[in-house]
Amino acid sequence: MTLPLIAILRGITPAEAPDICAALIDAGITTIEVPLNSPDAARSIAALVRLYGNRALIGAGTVLSTAEVQTVAGSGGRLIVSPNCDPEVIAATKALGMQSWPGVFTPTEAFAAIRAGADGLKLFPGSMAGPSGLQAMRAVLPPGTKVYAVGGAGPENFPEWIAAGADGFGIGSALYKPGMSADDVAARAKNIVAACTSALT
Repeated sequence: MTLPLIAILRGITPAEAPDICAALIDAGITTIEVPLNSPDAARSIAALVRLYGNRALIGAGTVLSTAEVQTVAGSGGRLIVSPNCDPEVIAATKALGMQSWPGVFTPTEAFAAIRAGADGLKLFPGSMAGPSGLQAMRAVLPPGTKVYAVGGAGPENFPEWIAAGADGFGIGSALYKPGMSADDVAARAKNIVAACTSALT
């Protein structure tokens, strides 16, 4: 079973990325996002695709322009995550055959993202919307729309978010912070995977 978790490795360096990614995959997290405001993000993405592209979906976060979409595609990434809803970025992503997960916070943004062809929606910041905000939005979203809560979602409240209609989660600092060892990340990933699996069953 592929767990609906996106690991957000903000601040990771190309030297750290392979071992951290291996720890995540071994724990059961197989969707990996390297935010583009990390040091030399394109090189990290290229290395991870080369090493683990057959075992994980590797891509970029904090993607704000069509030029950045092209950069990620050139690095072999297959996932584009943004903090905002930009129809041009979504269209460029889909034209290159990659997955598009734009950030939304309102129904207006959600419908704009769906209309532009997004594969799923990143509810961000999740801590501001809360499960009640997602539940209200679910009432109007088309059936089958994938929504991941990002920011404010973690092992302590996975069940609450799932009850409100979350399909999955993006996990950042609860999983990885710059300077952490692969062992540290492995331990955190194991706990998060266990909590998510429990909440989904």
